[in-house]
Amino acid sequence: MATTKFHTLGAIQIPRGMVWVDEFAWSAYERASERSTTGALLLDGGLKKKGRPITLQGQQDAGWIRRQPLEQLVALADTALFDTHVLTLADGRVFNVKFAPVDLPVSGEPIARPELPAADYPYVATVRLITV
Repeated sequence: MATTKFHTLGAIQIPRGMVWVDEFAWSAYERASERSTTGALLLDGGLKKKGRPITLQGQQDAGWIRRQPLEQLVALADTALFDTHVLTLADGRVFNVKFAPVDLPVSGEPIARPELPAADYPYVATVRLITV
């Protein structure tokens, strides 16, 4: 797979330094167990078809996003919360996603405390998505 400098969500470029932090914190298999009234162990399981979290996150020292694409992501989350979007990771993997059903699917904080931040001012941000 060819790598690029950016992940993309639709036409919005997201720095590849924003890492998929929960990539390995999910299992495609759902498991459950309980005891019956006789004391026997009842096991159940099945494959999850959708809903894998994809959280792209920067850090204070890496993965900064500029103010303008952060504003675009916030606007998209506010206006197209339930729409399906195409996420292409910098390594070439492609996912159909929606914004995660949380209070803040996109959040960010400026690196410092600028009074009037320019469009290219860096932010530490988190973008919360789920596969569909």
